[in-house]
Amino acid sequence: MPHFIENKSGHFVVTTSIVGKIGTPLRSTYAATKHALHGFFDSLRAEHYNDNIAVTLVCPGFVTTNVSRNALTGNGTPQNKMDSATVNGIDPDRFAELMLKAIKNKKEEVYIAGAKEKLGVYTKRFFPKLLSKMIRKLSVT
Repeated sequence: MPHFIENKSGHFVVTTSIVGKIGTPLRSTYAATKHALHGFFDSLRAEHYNDNIAVTLVCPGFVTTNVSRNALTGNGTPQNKMDSATVNGIDPDRFAELMLKAIKNKKEEVYIAGAKEKLGVYTKRFFPKLLSKMIRKLSVT
């Protein structure tokens, strides 16, 4: 479920995901919801810039949570297991620290992730075909 906060200063903070930039195998529904958040809040930011409305999209990579355990398989049942990327993800406390810093600095978009995940975002932008080949080889189970 997406989370967003609007504080009294007109600053929306949206927790989305690196998957909002890069779709990965076995995460199609998750990717669709995150891509939608990016589209909506990027548009909101542009439409209301003159109204002093700020938007920060916080894009975590793998964070050590139960997200992979709760991911749904093709038939709609939970995966019920942790994938290695999630197990080795960023510590939730460290993620929170970096998120607060981005909010304080009113960043428009911040990637809080490991080096490989951040590299994936930039590879998608500049070398999309290369990233497509890399993603097909990715194991998220």
